Amino acid sequence: MDLDQCIDLYLQHLKVERNLAQNTLSAYASDLARFRTFCAKREASRVDQVDGRLVLEHLIGLSEARLSVRTQARNLVSLRGLFKHLCRERIAAADPTVTIDLPRIGRKLPEVLNLAEVDQLLTGPDRQKPLGLRDAAMLELLYATGLRVSELCQLKDADLDLERGVLRTMGKGRKQRLVPVGEHACRVVASFRQDARPGLLKKGPSDYLFVTRRGQPMTRQGFWKLLRGHAVRAGIDKRITPHMLRHSFATHLIERGADLRAVQAMLGHADISTTQIYTHVSRQHILDVYRKHHPRA
Repeated sequence: MDLDQCIDLYLQHLKVERNLAQNTLSAYASDLARFRTFCAKREASRVDQVDGRLVLEHLIGLSEARLSVRTQARNLVSLRGLFKHLCRERIAAADPTVTIDLPRIGRKLPEVLNLAEVDQLLTGPDRQKPLGLRDAAMLELLYATGLRVSELCQLKDADLDLERGVLRTMGKGRKQRLVPVGEHACRVVASFRQDARPGLLKKGPSDYLFVTRRGQPMTRQGFWKLLRGHAVRAGIDKRITPHMLRHSFATHLIERGADLRAVQAMLGHADISTTQIYTHVSRQHILDVYRKHHPRA
């Protein structure tokens, strides 16, 4: 069977049967397209022409192209998923990836903002202006809930219950979860809803909570850009990303004694081990405080 056809079938399986998020699907598609191009150059157009040697040669090429170890590992995971599926469907007779080990990845601790930096960022937007009030509401909500940026941008007005202080969001794998929202963030969002959002919807209504000046839903790229602008104006000397606020949310909760399982539920992590990385951040914080303040450290 043609490799191109097999890859298309596998991506369709991930979309329809596994119901993976669009960003995850795009990552798989990108990795497999890269492998498809590599195989075409080696004149291996059929699945039965792909063996362990060819897969290993592809991975060595990624290393020589100076792609990160994490990217190399992700490419192998994508190929493992493809051939495991093909073997299960009896399209492929053997899995050429079984003898290939994942490259070692050092677990990188996420960079976070300290409380002073968070305060600088959240108080930066000019709340007297509609767009400034919108930006303030988005930043407050992101830090108050630990949402992913895609979840923030896809949030519908009906998903947020300010009276109860809770929102409903759809995370990875199309899994729905409820996340509590603090009183301060609720007040800012309520102000945005009343004083700024109607003026941004002059061209017609929208189901989405956060919209652009043209009334269109805010995009991930658009939010990333405005976040960077506010960080620069706040004088924060870090390469800030939306995910950094998510990391900061989790780390600050755990530093103050929050239950790890509760933080896992709020973040929408399927595996507790993913959440446990924030305990390492907190431990490092304790060591830093000790070294800074203990007279004999």
